[in-house]
Amino acid sequence: MDPMSALISPLRQPIQPDDWRLTVAPMMDWTDRHCRYFHRLLSPHARLYTEMVTSAALVRGKQLRLLEHSQQEHPVALQLGGSEPGELAIAARYGAEAGYDEINLNVGCPSDRVQSGRFGACLMREPALVGDCVRAMRDAVDISVTVKCRIGVDDQDDYADLQHFTETMIAAGVEVLVVHARKAWLQGLSPKENREIPPLDYERVYRLKREFPDLVVVINGGITSVEQVQAHLQQVDGVMLGRAAYHDPYLLAQVEAALYDEPMPTREDVLLRLRPYVEAELARGTALKHISRHLLGLYQGEPGARGFRRRLSEGAHLPGADWSLMEQAIAQPRIAA
Repeated sequence: MDPMSALISPLRQPIQPDDWRLTVAPMMDWTDRHCRYFHRLLSPHARLYTEMVTSAALVRGKQLRLLEHSQQEHPVALQLGGSEPGELAIAARYGAEAGYDEINLNVGCPSDRVQSGRFGACLMREPALVGDCVRAMRDAVDISVTVKCRIGVDDQDDYADLQHFTETMIAAGVEVLVVHARKAWLQGLSPKENREIPPLDYERVYRLKREFPDLVVVINGGITSVEQVQAHLQQVDGVMLGRAAYHDPYLLAQVEAALYDEPMPTREDVLLRLRPYVEAELARGTALKHISRHLLGLYQGEPGARGFRRRLSEGAHLPGADWSLMEQAIAQPRIAA
């Protein structure tokens, strides 16, 4: 049967803006299923995102293993990359059938690899095409279809360009727009350099929310503290944490406590709660290093942080590394305290 023949326009539940109040960005090579499970232990409320998965990998490559996740991760969104509406519709359907709570389209990544595939930030130059992609995905699934974009790209630097892009997204049915508040430079800067250049422009995102009050606007880029999160939430509906949540993951617990009045677990408590997951993954053949690499920043700035990182970095890749290595690592901050 033609996969497209199964695509219908299902009934859609109204969105709840508070569901996007705190989110963790999709980050290539970082936010895999092990990372997301760990982040969920730190923040019960945060909406988590997968690494970007290309629609071609799912539809043409049949790599459905890329959709693997655990029930404990919810709410969790699948981020797709692509620019072919029919293919994206099928990939979105696969994601919905796998149990994801949201499908997010990447219109923000500036890497050369992404540009060569005609998706990511270069699509900001083609809002009509992005609108077609969104419509196709919305017709395919009954979960939220959202877009993550930049405030601009290359010489497309007028607010009017972002305004037009947003109007096109709304016309296509987008109700949630995640905006990285830095313009993407696709020529002359590496993706690493583009993390710092050009400067962030939060006011442009605030203006977008003022002019489109019914659109759920989530701000992303350079947010590193509880105070910054709270300040942004005075202007927009939600905040997306990126590198700060990865390099200093305990920030998630601190934000969770500030926004939702949740009791803050100790770092050691979080690791002990991770033990059943680690042991289950080891039993199924996962190497400890694939999990422990996401934990290295947990004690960032705390006594014993260096010893914790060293134990994991030096031991997790060795054959037979198991929970006993985790216990040795956990002991380092205790000794240093």
